[in-house]
Amino acid sequence: MYIAIEGIDTAGKSTQIALLAHHFKDAIITKEPGGTAIGKEIREMVLSAKAQSKHAEFLLFLADRAEHIKEIIEPNIETKMIISDRSAISGVAYALIQGEIPKDDIVALNHFATKKLYPEKVFLLKLTKKELQYRLSQKELDGIELRGSEYLLQIQDAIIEAAQLLGIELVIIDATQSIESITKEILNNIKLY
Repeated sequence: MYIAIEGIDTAGKSTQIALLAHHFKDAIITKEPGGTAIGKEIREMVLSAKAQSKHAEFLLFLADRAEHIKEIIEPNIETKMIISDRSAISGVAYALIQGEIPKDDIVALNHFATKKLYPEKVFLLKLTKKELQYRLSQKELDGIELRGSEYLLQIQDAIIEAAQLLGIELVIIDATQSIESITKEILNNIKLY
């Protein structure tokens, strides 16, 4: 089974992935972008902000996604539990926010890069504005977080739209619950599958 944990910064993705890894000891834990050797290089290129074109940045992420599917997902999807920190949904969400590439092109290019191989279930750890602002106030902010809570909440909404556009089942979980409650909800949804 191939699942992904989605959510904006501070939503608790890393915590939940670590707990899921404890429950599924043989699982492959991966991430997008940067889950492969080439993906790490692509991620560094994008984070360096050297690309002047948003189209170029989008294509770099698609290259990472194609490599991730080929190297990690395809060889393991039939025999292993795969748990991914983010997925194509995030890439589509960020592209939607930028508003420079038509939705049909975003979807078509993602289908091409992934061969339409998407997670069977995606869990969105959803934050309220109040909780997000509190969590951001408790840490040193990175470049994305410095864009502010409104921007991050736009991404959260775009994640929901992206899942619909790609036809991926999205399970929305209230990320303001206790860590244990969130884990239990994810595990219950996996068992239902």
